[in-house]
Amino acid sequence: MAMPLLFALLLSLPIVPQASAAAKHADITVYLDGVKLPADVPPYIDPKLGATMVPIRTVSEGLGASITWVQKTQTATIAKGADTIVLTNGKKTATVNGSAVPLDASVQNKAGRIMVPLRLIGENLGLYVVWDPSARSVVMSALSGGENGGQNEGQNGGENGGQNGGQSGGGDPGAGGSTDQGLRGAWVSTVYNLDWPSTAAYSNESKQKQEFSAMLDQFQKMGLNAVFLQVRPASDALYRSTLVPWSKVLTGTQGRDPGYDPLAYLIEETHRRGMQFHAWFNPFRANTDTKTAALAGNHVAVQHPEWIVTTGTTSYINPGIPEARQHIIDTIMEVVNGYDIDGVHLDDYFYPSSGVFSDDATFALHNPSGILLKTDWRRDNINTFVRDLGFSIHAAKPSVSFGISPFGVWRNMAKDPTGSDTKAGVTAYDSMYADVRTWIRQGWIDYVAPQVYWSMSYAAARYDKLVDWWSGEVAGSSVKLYIGHATYKLGTAEAGWQSSGEIVNQLKYNAAHPMVQGDIYYSASSLLKNTLGIVQALQNYYDSSTSS
Repeated sequence: MAMPLLFALLLSLPIVPQASAAAKHADITVYLDGVKLPADVPPYIDPKLGATMVPIRTVSEGLGASITWVQKTQTATIAKGADTIVLTNGKKTATVNGSAVPLDASVQNKAGRIMVPLRLIGENLGLYVVWDPSARSVVMSALSGGENGGQNEGQNGGENGGQNGGQSGGGDPGAGGSTDQGLRGAWVSTVYNLDWPSTAAYSNESKQKQEFSAMLDQFQKMGLNAVFLQVRPASDALYRSTLVPWSKVLTGTQGRDPGYDPLAYLIEETHRRGMQFHAWFNPFRANTDTKTAALAGNHVAVQHPEWIVTTGTTSYINPGIPEARQHIIDTIMEVVNGYDIDGVHLDDYFYPSSGVFSDDATFALHNPSGILLKTDWRRDNINTFVRDLGFSIHAAKPSVSFGISPFGVWRNMAKDPTGSDTKAGVTAYDSMYADVRTWIRQGWIDYVAPQVYWSMSYAAARYDKLVDWWSGEVAGSSVKLYIGHATYKLGTAEAGWQSSGEIVNQLKYNAAHPMVQGDIYYSASSLLKNTLGIVQALQNYYDSSTSS
């Protein structure tokens, strides 16, 4: 969940060895449900817009959609079931079922083939999309249950724990039930309607409830006992708030009341099954794009544009502004005080890991300690936020756990001899300014759930080496360690993900390391569509581990 251009949501952040010049310029290939799709014109990345353009005929035919292209108006119409998408060359919006949808890039006509931005495909043609930078491939799968996917959040959520002055929180699972067998959770993404609710359930209370209940039933069959659901995907809310607007994922329009309190139902339904409910927040992401026209009047980017920094296609709340940090804490505390949650969970949306983040003026204005280096000042801003949020949570409700899911690599050993034996292109400490080691040592969090999204055989960042490293970090502390697993990579071309046995082997490795007290899977969709038989693999593993 961190975890920013458009593809920070698609990528499992770039941790690849130096590629050869030939590899850098290799064609992008597309796979649909494990089958390579033919393309007269291969997908490509638009260098000006930073958007991956995909041949619409290749993708839509693979999904059974029909296409009409009108040369005179340069307009493409794609129809599948009850859904119709209309795109016109040069226009920055598409029409989806009669409503205008903003585009990162317009439809393009290349060598007689119509190319569309991948984001549109992901959001509106029911695809789960993963970009593999090392293999230069796009791996797509049709989502089950009518769910429409958007970007795969490489910067996704994770469980967060917190401690107040060394006093551990989250010791009592309360209504959420027991995790005596270890925490077994799933991240449920709501941004872009990835996992819940589906776009087909816009403004439909009964359908949204049915979708969530069915999801929980499937989770329980797999042996899971916790849900980490994204309640703040873009500085908005899936709950009744006096501070931020209703999320557009509920109705299609930000600020529109869905007619009921989704979070109250989600918690009740989860607890009714004896499962834990952790409220997952994107802390500093203001919006998934830089436009404000479609935002509600009480959205932070509208009310406080001076707090907003844009980079690429994403808007951020500036972590260097004390009032902005407090605003985020206030919105989280609305949920802590108003709902019976078992935990507050942050993903790694702190500072973006790439692009230019313009905060020179903020550095000069809000630096009371006179910190000399901006990098150290940025880390101090995030440290202050994590500390203050943890104190606030445990002062209000000591039983609520507070945890964070950082990027899986803190620092490389080449950069810091105390770092992990990895060669990551992105690290939590240096790229996102997330000083996780300090959070653990100061006891500001109850648990840490690093996103260890690589296989046992991935040379640049091996799973086992990272689990060993994180186990050493929590040793001697009261901070619990949960591991984030990349079930979304199953079936992709990256090393090690051609069998669900990879996940089972990771679980067996964790079981031999007593510091690991739980596992969380990203994402819900990859579990629900049973990629490579992962459902049966988890059932068999948990059944055998329970009986042994």
